[in-house]
Amino acid sequence: MSIHARRWPRWLYSAALYLLAPLVWRRVWREHALTNLRRERLGLIVPPPRSIPRIWLHCASVGEVQAAVPLINALLERYPGYQLVVTTMTATGAEQVHRLMAARHQTEESGRLQHAFVPLDFPGSARRFIARLRPGLAIFFETEIWPNLLVACQRQGVPTAVVNGRLSPRAMRGYHRLRPLMAAALDQLHWLAAKSREDAERFRELGMPMTRTDITGSLKYDLRVDAAIEGQSQQLCTRFGARPVWVAGSTHPGEDEQLLAAHAALRHSYPEALLILVPRHPQRFDAVASLVSEQGLRLARRSREEWPDEHTAVYLGDTMGELLLLYGAADLAFVGGSLVPVGGHNLLEPAAMGVPVLTGPELANFADVAETLRQGGALVEVTDSDMLADTLVTLFQDEAERQRLADAGLAVVATNRGALARIMAGLERLLPPPSE
Repeated sequence: MSIHARRWPRWLYSAALYLLAPLVWRRVWREHALTNLRRERLGLIVPPPRSIPRIWLHCASVGEVQAAVPLINALLERYPGYQLVVTTMTATGAEQVHRLMAARHQTEESGRLQHAFVPLDFPGSARRFIARLRPGLAIFFETEIWPNLLVACQRQGVPTAVVNGRLSPRAMRGYHRLRPLMAAALDQLHWLAAKSREDAERFRELGMPMTRTDITGSLKYDLRVDAAIEGQSQQLCTRFGARPVWVAGSTHPGEDEQLLAAHAALRHSYPEALLILVPRHPQRFDAVASLVSEQGLRLARRSREEWPDEHTAVYLGDTMGELLLLYGAADLAFVGGSLVPVGGHNLLEPAAMGVPVLTGPELANFADVAETLRQGGALVEVTDSDMLADTLVTLFQDEAERQRLADAGLAVVATNRGALARIMAGLERLLPPPSE
């Protein structure tokens, strides 16, 4: 691609960003964390010491941070002399990174994991951020393609990679309208670790050279559950007792109503049944609590340390970073974002906890994972709340089938692990690890 052909789409893109700056600022102003200054959005991070080499990993939000945990741990282990800076776009993502940082403050890893907000993709902000951070390697997680940040890395000699790269059909349609811009951005990329053959093909259609693309599989299969989380889940199970418990995780507006309707129908057969309801976004916690109460269902909120007694119908998981724990405490798990046109969320988290996985029909974001679980006999699919209610009743009546689904899910996760090793091998071509 010629230099002129590479530059003009980005110039137009940058001009549009400047024109839309008031709207952009209004949105990011809400995404504020007390641990970070808003000026970081302009690349004005505090320059770290020059003596410490750094790796930069960018994850959009809390879901991507959680999925990247195996990679974060592997990078810290493989590059012991490096500091790992993880950036996020959202405040919830920032909170998740700070939880990881707090956990490491209990070990010898203290200080090696840091967080900052990613700068807005204005040319000056991108240049300042890269100049101040001076990373030895820049890693973008999944679909985070920022043209000016990639150019800033290229101009300052920073190798770049997209790992766990994915493009859903819906995202592809949006990006395709901006193909000249995407092609110019991807032309700066040193390596793409695509999640699947279909994802690699979509990136190719946008202009990513196949000579710089490898299919590594999904990093999500490399999820390994911490023994402490398993222990906490088991403690919750014990406290719940013999009552039927199901969890609906990462739910969205328009979906909670359907889930509550299914739960009300389930309670005709199992009056003692408990739903653990976990909205995707924390700003919706209060609204979902009000919705539960409006429907006449007795509620307990985890954030207030309220315990669901035998009369409680819904236990609201209104805390951050505990979804995996709550999945493991249930007999069945429904993964949200799938009864509304969102595209679904991570189906592998309940599977890795040994809990049968249920989902709605909207699975565009996890089509490959869904197909793998489907082929392994580890996925239960429903079309609406009525079918969900019937399926819940059937599964609660059939303990053997629940166990079969749980075992099948664990087998799928175990069989498909290995993306982490392939991704680390690819990254080590861009940044060789320090000598032993």
